[in-house]
Amino acid sequence: MTISFLKGLLIASGEILKNEFCSISSYNTKQDQSNIVTESDFKSEEAIRELITKSYPDHNIIGEEHGFENKKSTYTWIIDPLDGTSNFATGLPWFGILIALLQKNDPVLAGAYLPVSEELYLAEKGKGTFKNGQKITVSTETELKNILCCYSLDFSEDINKTDREVRVIKSLVNNCRNLRSTNSLVDFCYVADGRLGAALNQTMKIWDIAAPKLILEEAGAQVTDIHGQNLVFNPSHGSLTQNFTAVAANPIIHKEILHLISR
Repeated sequence: MTISFLKGLLIASGEILKNEFCSISSYNTKQDQSNIVTESDFKSEEAIRELITKSYPDHNIIGEEHGFENKKSTYTWIIDPLDGTSNFATGLPWFGILIALLQKNDPVLAGAYLPVSEELYLAEKGKGTFKNGQKITVSTETELKNILCCYSLDFSEDINKTDREVRVIKSLVNNCRNLRSTNSLVDFCYVADGRLGAALNQTMKIWDIAAPKLILEEAGAQVTDIHGQNLVFNPSHGSLTQNFTAVAANPIIHKEILHLISR
């Protein structure tokens, strides 16, 4: 289990997505209007699963499109084969692949690849985060008013949830420099390399956040849920439906954002 193997998975998947980008003619809706899937999602995941199974046949795999393959291993691969499907399907370049390897409940390897810009983020527990081979760190800015902050917002049948999120957005707009959103892995990647000061998302599954968590933390970010609690991953069939929230920023900005949310 090496960074080079993980890199190969991401590049192979990225080639599939690059070849099909701007040529999508149809898609299907999944749980709600904010969640769609294309044939490219399936092709990408199938390619990744095939490579993992060939090299590590005893490992568990959780993927967004094909679910949980439980082989009772202490190692579990977490795959989002196309994060930002709505962007991909409409020709926006804000999409990519997320892959993490968990040892029991903890991410020990993680990668993110943005195929259009060919930006590859790799992290190994205790060894830092690297973008295209260069070590990266989060922004050291300590004033919330000086950062660009990202907030992703999806449709919810719970109107009260949407209202609560809008209040958080209003507070962020009134306190940071500007608000941005690609509603994809791009937001977290840009926090990891310091271009954005913070990113928040309250509607994620395990495949959306397992890899970003390690990438961000190894780049110096603090990553918790919106209540300041640690994110805990429990590979199981139940984890396929579990909702995760996240706030990611350097420790000082992170504290400021949690304070805004609590108000």
